[in-house]
Amino acid sequence: MDQKTIPPEKARQGRRGWHVLAILVVGLALALVAWYAAEWSAPPVTPPAEGTAN
Repeated sequence: MDQKTIPPEKARQGRRGWHVLAILVVGLALALVAWYAAEWSAPPVTPPAEGTAN
């Protein structure tokens, strides 16, 4: 069986680049949008009145 020699740069599983950074930035932006939507849609929390039992 004839074996081929592959350079280490081509044998790597994945490469780093702008597309990885873009996916991370878009994911962070979507998380921030979801957090803002949850904060905006939640009812305001009011502290209990003085003298009430817990």
